[in-house]
Amino acid sequence: MSLPLIALFIAAFAFGTTEFVIAGVLPQVADGLGVTIPVAGYLVSGYAIGIALGGPLLTFVTNNMQRRTLLLGLIAVFTVGQVACALAPDFAAMLVLRMMIAVVHGTFFGITMVVAVGLVPPERRGFAVALILSGLTVSNVVGVPLGAAIGNMFGWRATFWAMSVLGLVASLAIVLWLPRTKGAAAPRPPLAQEVGVLGRQQVWTSLFLMLMLMIGQYVPFTYIAPMLHEVTGLDTNVVPWVLLLNGVGSTVGVFLGGRLADWKLMPSMIVMMVLQAVTLVVLYLASPYPWPMVATVFVWGTLNFAIGTPIQTRILSWTADAPGLASSLIPSGFNIGIAIAAVLGSTMLNSGYGYRSLPLLGTVALLVAALVALQSLVWEKRSGSRPPAAIEAALPAQ
Repeated sequence: MSLPLIALFIAAFAFGTTEFVIAGVLPQVADGLGVTIPVAGYLVSGYAIGIALGGPLLTFVTNNMQRRTLLLGLIAVFTVGQVACALAPDFAAMLVLRMMIAVVHGTFFGITMVVAVGLVPPERRGFAVALILSGLTVSNVVGVPLGAAIGNMFGWRATFWAMSVLGLVASLAIVLWLPRTKGAAAPRPPLAQEVGVLGRQQVWTSLFLMLMLMIGQYVPFTYIAPMLHEVTGLDTNVVPWVLLLNGVGSTVGVFLGGRLADWKLMPSMIVMMVLQAVTLVVLYLASPYPWPMVATVFVWGTLNFAIGTPIQTRILSWTADAPGLASSLIPSGFNIGIAIAAVLGSTMLNSGYGYRSLPLLGTVALLVAALVALQSLVWEKRSGSRPPAAIEAALPAQ
């Protein structure tokens, strides 16, 4: 594994940890800032809005900058933002700071994906995407529990001080290991070209698949804790360990999806979507039974991220000649899907459906996704089109 990819992984781990760690210290943050826990929850939704709306805009505005310089600038804002969060005097300041970091987060992942696939040959693009995504899954398995533990021991502000140190480590890794760009600035395609690549059926169908995947995953996952407690009957102290197992499965799935994307991208994706639809049915059936439910949660987490990797690889491959705007829509699409899923799940619960019914909506979403992916593959075969090969123009030299 190359050092440049490791540097990008460390930075992805830092951003992933700061996004998710707030959940581990939310009660302490609420108490420290003098708000209720539901109000403090806006720190989570505000972050998602920042990624979804601000990320693409900042990506386009900064598209003339060197990729390496831009990444360092984004991580610098991240690091300063963590210090500012640690010193935040009130909730309003904390919310604004979190949304500012989220905008940087959305741009960071869009640019990093483009840089990562440019550091490897085309047949290894799936692995490169998987490695960056693993920064998110590993942050859930390692970063979030550590951040929560620091907050419990030393107070929630200490968690953000620790995040600022992680930002410095990520900056140092990029300075030392990521090669400099070829030119003074990355060439920006015309706006019409940036928008035009989104009209390729492989791109817009992949964005739709991403949306369906997030609905299939987060309609049940948003409410997985009460589901495990009330339906499965697990003790509340056991639930975090089941979620940890889901995170381990997600990490396994990221690299499984990367390998499959480098082998047979579309056939693998379609098969995994069907398997995930079946898994969600099993999740519904197994939910009253602890051990089958725990095992299913692991498989579910594995397949979620195994599907996400080839979807993103496909978007990056088919927008290689104008990747800026499209790459920034990847984290935006994920967060929009998460927000829609939370609303759909809440609507089902408010309509009288129980937690156990939520995976069935996910099943429908995954089956729709599988059908769309199959049709997209048929269109692609009929047209005989091939992905563009101009991505190297805006990437670091090796």
